[in-house]
Amino acid sequence: MQARLRAMQARLNGTPHLRRLGRLFSETVLLKVDDAEYYLVFDRGALAAIQCGPSRKTPWRFALSTDAAALEAFWQARPEPGFHDIFGLVKIGRGRVDGDILALVKNLRFFKEFMALGRDVEEVPA
Repeated sequence: MQARLRAMQARLNGTPHLRRLGRLFSETVLLKVDDAEYYLVFDRGALAAIQCGPSRKTPWRFALSTDAAALEAFWQARPEPGFHDIFGLVKIGRGRVDGDILALVKNLRFFKEFMALGRDVEEVPA
């Protein structure tokens, strides 16, 4: 999981339009996958740190909780319906959003596109 998050961090750094979208976003987001916790520390649209949890002392603004199989389905190059979006995961009962929903909604496009950076790159036939 950490390798995928590090790859997403590198892809974010190489995506100027996404960095512009998140330029006002400086928050800590909890990504909970099964029993593992990852604190994603964003600073003005950059993923500044990835901290492993669990930690009762690390404050977070909002959290996305899901299971590993659902997240792997979400990260497919062409995800199935329900796995195509973070709210799709919630709708089919495979995800949960907690915390300050307003902070999520205000930065929804940035966060959704950031999470999509983990998707497998689809091979284009020659």
